[in-house]
Amino acid sequence: QVQLVESGGGLVQAGGSLRLSCAASGHTISSYTRGWFRQAPGKEREFVGVISYARTAYADSVKGRFTISRDNATNTVYLQMNNLKEADTALYYCAATHRSIDGSNPLEYNYWGQGTQVTVSS
Repeated sequence: QVQLVESGGGLVQAGGSLRLSCAASGHTISSYTRGWFRQAPGKEREFVGVISYARTAYADSVKGRFTISRDNATNTVYLQMNNLKEADTALYYCAATHRSIDGSNPLEYNYWGQGTQVTVSS
């Protein structure tokens, strides 16, 4: 069983930066597809980005501002968020699956973290 724990959320002013971390335990998942999603109050869970063995991909709304990276030695994935906007305010989740997938569909992931809150103020 894989456990995912996000950290690094907080309150930041618009234009600022945050780096989220997603640590995995319970199994070595260096080859897994790892995704980031977010959910704002009253809205559906939204794809943010994904990193797999061969590629990274991002939602249009964050492209050029967010970067996903991974440290296979520690089973940790990071989401560097720059030039944050109020619209980025949400609960951010990391997810993982052993399958090779496109990555944008939350239903394709097997494991989820509990989420970390990001709030961007004007």
